[in-house]
Amino acid sequence: MKNDRLAVALRTLQWVLGLVILEESVRFAFSPAAAHEFAQTGMPDIIHRVLAWSEIAAAVLFLVPRATVVGGWFLLVVLASAIVLHLLHGWFDVGVLVVYAAGTWAVMVGTTAAPQQQN
Repeated sequence: MKNDRLAVALRTLQWVLGLVILEESVRFAFSPAAAHEFAQTGMPDIIHRVLAWSEIAAAVLFLVPRATVVGGWFLLVVLASAIVLHLLHGWFDVGVLVVYAAGTWAVMVGTTAAPQQQN
């Protein structure tokens, strides 16, 4: 019973986290306001596109049950890159990104530990 509730909680966290990150990534990729804001950083537009599309791909992989761990690692790399870019530009409001990374890690650990707990 306890393992069932844990599995449901982790699956719910996975979907909520994955969909929220996907929505924000799509907005980051296609919003003219986001493109304009990114242009203010002075970085080339290709970095904006690579970050956005990498985050979209990682979020989609994270939502696929068989690819959750691979997508999670990909997502952690993308989130860590975003955190570093924020910090290098003096933007210290990275708390949300850290929470996303912690949630991703929790889902990954829960996903890999679940088969071992059933034995």
